[in-house]
Amino acid sequence: MPFVERVFSGVQPTGNLHLGNYLGAIVNFVKMQETHNCIYCVVDMHAITQGVDVWGGPAELARNTREVTAAFIASGIDPKKHIVFNQSQVSGHAELAWIFNCVARMGWLGRMTQFKEKAGKDRENASVGLFDYPVLMAADILLYRATHVPVGEDQKQHLELSRDIAQKFNNDFGDSIRAQGTNDGLFFPLPEPLITGPATRVMSLRDGTKKMSKSDASDNSRINLTDDADTIAQKIRKAKTDPEPLPTEEKGLEARPEADNLVGIFAALSGRPKADVLRDFGGGQFSSFKNALAELCVTKLAPIAGEMKRLVADPGHIDTILNDGSDRARAIAEETMNLSKDIVGFIRRR
Repeated sequence: MPFVERVFSGVQPTGNLHLGNYLGAIVNFVKMQETHNCIYCVVDMHAITQGVDVWGGPAELARNTREVTAAFIASGIDPKKHIVFNQSQVSGHAELAWIFNCVARMGWLGRMTQFKEKAGKDRENASVGLFDYPVLMAADILLYRATHVPVGEDQKQHLELSRDIAQKFNNDFGDSIRAQGTNDGLFFPLPEPLITGPATRVMSLRDGTKKMSKSDASDNSRINLTDDADTIAQKIRKAKTDPEPLPTEEKGLEARPEADNLVGIFAALSGRPKADVLRDFGGGQFSSFKNALAELCVTKLAPIAGEMKRLVADPGHIDTILNDGSDRARAIAEETMNLSKDIVGFIRRR
């Protein structure tokens, strides 16, 4: 019996959603809902794996969870057709993560580069949750037996771990899975990555070699989804460039990170290849290109900021969306958890 095709993805509610989050994730979420069965999760349990200074404490976490939800809706995700919810409302995420903790190997987690980057030199002081983050991510995906996951380049390693965990679970419990009559011994699918669009990795407006980030000290390094039209235009016009004209071909963007980043942003927002953008603007100065990019950014992003502002002013409405989504997510999750417990040999209430 083939797996039902299903997309799962999540966004951390750590504040200051920006253009990188939008182009790298949310814009693709909106597109995929036309062709896929989608589950979109605000992963609040992942948010608390780092220090309180990073995620801001209880009040900030709740505010950011609602803001991410508002960004989903304002960008065009339909919570009636697809599931939008926050992770902590469905206990199966934590339950399945524990089972997967007993399947995953320490060596697998020790190779995760994001832990090394986030923990820095003081790894002994990092939380167990930060080290174990990829196992919870595997549980997030496989709790819904998702077949596809939209990921950026920096998350591909985590998705590979999810595949390894799924495969090892299927192998370790193959006889028990077959006894349940499930998919010829395959209980969990091996989820495939979905990497789409010409700007899946958006870089800083102040340094084209660094990823756009909310943690950058300069607010001019990013366009926040809450920025108004004037702020968006000003940031684009101040974006770092080099003294040369724009090239006429993509090869000319090599070794020019700022130019490549701005062209990539234009391409992604306009839904066109970089080559098309360069055909229109190649050979010209950055000033005219920036004016066109600023106008495009304002056209695409300012309405999202306005709608987000309207939505977050009514937290009760957002909570209703999350509650409804969690009820629908829980129905799928409970089926997976009940079968998982039977496969492992846990006695459960019937």
